[in-house]
Amino acid sequence: MEEDDLDLVEELEAALQLAPEVQLAIEQVFPSQDPLDRADFNAVEYINTLFPTEQSLANIDDVVNKIKLKIRRLDDNIRTVVRGQTSVGQDGREALEEAQKAIQQLFGKIKDIKDKAEKSEQMVKEITRDIKQLDHAKRHLTTSITTLNHLHMLAGGVDSLEAMTRKRQYGEVANLLQGVVNVLEHFSKYLGIPQIRQLSERVKAAQNELGQQILADFEEVFPSQGTKKATAHSNILRDACLVANVLDPRIKQEIIKKFIKQHLSEYLVLFQENQDVAWLDKIDRRYAWIKRQLVDYEEKYIPMFPQEWCMTERISVDFCHITRTELAKIMCTRAKEIEVKLLLFAIQRTTNFEGLLAKRFSGCTLSDTVVKKAEPPPPNTNPFLEDESVLDTGETTLEKADIDRPKKPKVPDNPFHSIISKCFEPHLYVYIESQDKNLSELIDRFVGDFKAQGPPRPNVDEGGAVLPSCADLFVYYKKCMVQCSQLSTGEPMIALTTIFQKYLREYARKILSGNLPKTTGGGGGLTISSLLKEKEGSEVAKFTVEELCLVCSILSTAEYCLATTQQLEEKLKEKVDASLVERINLMGEMDTFSIVISNSIQHLVQDLDAACDPALTAMSKMQWQNVEHVGDQSPYVTSVILHIKQNVPIIRDNLASTRKYFTQFCIKFANSFIPKFINHLFKCKPISMVGAEQLLLDTHSLKMVLLDLPSIGSQVVRKAPASYTKIVVKGMTRAEMILKVVMAPHEPAVVFVDNYIKLLADCSTDTFQKILDMKGLKRSEQSTMLDLFRQRLPAPPSGADNAGPLSLAAPTPEQESSRIRKLEKLIKKRL
Repeated sequence: MEEDDLDLVEELEAALQLAPEVQLAIEQVFPSQDPLDRADFNAVEYINTLFPTEQSLANIDDVVNKIKLKIRRLDDNIRTVVRGQTSVGQDGREALEEAQKAIQQLFGKIKDIKDKAEKSEQMVKEITRDIKQLDHAKRHLTTSITTLNHLHMLAGGVDSLEAMTRKRQYGEVANLLQGVVNVLEHFSKYLGIPQIRQLSERVKAAQNELGQQILADFEEVFPSQGTKKATAHSNILRDACLVANVLDPRIKQEIIKKFIKQHLSEYLVLFQENQDVAWLDKIDRRYAWIKRQLVDYEEKYIPMFPQEWCMTERISVDFCHITRTELAKIMCTRAKEIEVKLLLFAIQRTTNFEGLLAKRFSGCTLSDTVVKKAEPPPPNTNPFLEDESVLDTGETTLEKADIDRPKKPKVPDNPFHSIISKCFEPHLYVYIESQDKNLSELIDRFVGDFKAQGPPRPNVDEGGAVLPSCADLFVYYKKCMVQCSQLSTGEPMIALTTIFQKYLREYARKILSGNLPKTTGGGGGLTISSLLKEKEGSEVAKFTVEELCLVCSILSTAEYCLATTQQLEEKLKEKVDASLVERINLMGEMDTFSIVISNSIQHLVQDLDAACDPALTAMSKMQWQNVEHVGDQSPYVTSVILHIKQNVPIIRDNLASTRKYFTQFCIKFANSFIPKFINHLFKCKPISMVGAEQLLLDTHSLKMVLLDLPSIGSQVVRKAPASYTKIVVKGMTRAEMILKVVMAPHEPAVVFVDNYIKLLADCSTDTFQKILDMKGLKRSEQSTMLDLFRQRLPAPPSGADNAGPLSLAAPTPEQESSRIRKLEKLIKKRL
C-alpha cells in the first residue's frame, strides 16, 4: 500500500507540473503570496516553516485543523466552479452559430452596397463626359488667345525696341525691354517654330546693341584718359543705367568699373610712391581726399546711378583696396624708416577711417574673400575687459571691478575691419620690439623703486598688501593686448604673448623671488643659560617684523599674479584667431608664481622653525635624570611659545586676504616642528620617572599651543582646520606615547615590550633602541630587550609593505567584546 501511495503521489505531482508560460499567466491573473500557490512548493520546507522548533509541535493539532478547513473550502470552491461549467459548452456553440449567421447577413449587405456604387459611378461618368469635353475646349481656346496676344505684344515690342534703341530713348527702353523679356519667357517652349526663334534672335541682338551703345555713351562722357566732360547728358545716362539693370550683369559691372577707375585716377597720381604725401606721416591726406571725392560725387553724380548700385560704397571699397596695396609697397620699400610712433599713428588714423566707413555704409558690396569680418568681443568674463575709463584711473582691483560692473553689450560687426589696416601687419614687429623694450625698462624701474622705497610697511589692519608694481604690470599688459588686438589677431598676438611670458618670469624672478629675505644657519650664538634666562618679549627670530611683512606681501602678490595670469591667458585666447588658440599657454608662468608662493611659505616656516631650535637644543641638554619634582612648564616651552606668539599673529594678519596659504603655513610648520621635537626628545637621556612626567607635561603644553596656533593672539577665535588639527594630534600623541613608554617599568621585560608595541605600533628596532637609551638601561639589558622585541613582533601580513609603520597591536579580549557589542547595536538599528 505504501508503494502504491508513493506512485500515486508521483503521478499527481507530474500532472500538476504546468508549463512556465501557463504558470506565469496564472501568477499575473491571480497574484498570491501563499507558499502553497508557488510552482516550486516544497512540502518539507513548508512544514519546517510551520514547526521551526520542537516546542512548536505542541500546536500541531491546531495547524492540522486549519489545513483541513482550508482543504474543505478549496473542495467547495472547486465543486462550485465545476458545476458552473456544465452548461458552458452548449452556450458557446449557440453563440458561435448566431455569430456565423450575423456575418453572412453582413456580407450580403456589403455586396449590395458595392453593386449600387458601381452603377452610380458609371452613371456619373456618362453625365460628366460632355462637361469634360467642354472644359478642355475652353482651356485650349483660352491658351490660344493668350498666346496670340503674347505673340502680338512680342512682335510689336521688338519693333518698338529696335526703333527706340536707334533713337537712344533709354527711359522708354528700360520699361519696354523688361516686358519683352518677360513675354519671351512664355515662348521658351516654342523656340522650334521659325518665327518665334527669329523674334528671340532679334531681342538678343537688340540687347547686345543696347549694351555696346550704353558703354560707348559712358566712354564719351567719362573717357579713360583726360578730364570728365560736362554732365549735360546725365538724364540720358540715368536712363541708360536703368536699361543696364535689365541687360547682362557684365554691362553693369563694366559701367561701374570704368566710372570708379576714372574717378580714382587722380588719387593714383597725387599719392604716387615717390611723392612726399604718400608716406605714413601724411596718411590723413589720403582719407581727406576720398572724403572730398565722395562729397563731390554726391553733389554731381548721385542722381545718375540707381540707389541699389551703392556707388558711394563701391568707390570707398575700391579706394581702400588701392590704398592697402600702395601702402604695402611703400612700407616695404622704406621699412627702415618705420618707427613705432609713426606706425601707431598711421594705424590709428586708418582704423578710425574704417570705423567711419562702417558707420556710413552697410558693407553689402564686400565679398567674403576680400574682407574678414571682425568677431564681436564676448561678454566681460575677466578683469582684462575693463572700460578704458577704468584703465585711465589706474584701477587695479580687477576681480572686484569684474563682479560689480555689468557686462558690455554685444558690439555689432564692422565689415570694413582690416580692409586697409591689414597692410600694417607685416611691420608690427616694430611694435612688438618696442613693447619688449618698454617692459624691460618697466621691470628695471620696479626693481629700482623697490630698492629706493624699501620693503612695504606692516599693514596689520588690512592684511598683506599686494605690491603696487604688480597691478601696474598687468594694467600695462592689458593696454598692450587691447592695442595689438586692434592691429592684428594673428601672429603678432602670439609674439606679444611670448613677450608677456618673458616678463612675467622676469617679474617673478627679480621682484618677488629676488626680494625674499636671505635665510642663514641656526642661531648657534645663544647659550643654554642665556636662553633659559631669556625675558619675555626679547627678539629671537632672525626675520624682523618688516621682513615678515615683506614675505607675506610677496606671497600675496604671487597669488594675485597667479590668478590674474590665468585670466590673461583666457583673454588672449579670446582675442587671437581660433587657429592660434592652442599656441597660447601660460601654464609655465603660473607654475613659476606657484613656486614663489611655496618658497615664501617655506621662508616663514624656516624662520619660525629656526627660532625654536635653541629652545629644543636646551631641552635635549638638560639633566632630566636629576629632576626631583614636577612643576610648571619648563623654560624652553615658554621660549617656544614666545616665538610662536611673536611670529604667527604677524603672519596671520598679513595673510588675512589669502587664508588658505596661512593654513598651509600652519600645516608645514607642524610637519617640520613636531618631528624635530620628537628627535630632540630622543636625545634627552637618561630620564628619571619624575623627568619623564615633567617632559610629558611640557609635551602636553606644546600640544595645546600648537592646536591653538591658527588663532593664537587673535581677538576672534576660530576653529582650526581639521587637516591641521589631525596632523598636530597625531604627531604630539606619538610624543606622549614615547614618554609613557619611558615611564613604564621595564620589568617584567615581556610586559614592557608588549606595552611598547601596543602604544607605539612601531616595528623599528632603532626606535626601540632609542627608548631603551632614554630609560638608561645597560647594554646587556638592552641586548636582552632587543632579542625579546624581535621575538614578540607579530608576523607582517602577506604582501604588506615593510617600509611604513604597521599597526602591530593584536586586539585584546576587551576590544573584541566591544566590537561585538557595536555590531549587535548596528544590526538592531538596521532591523
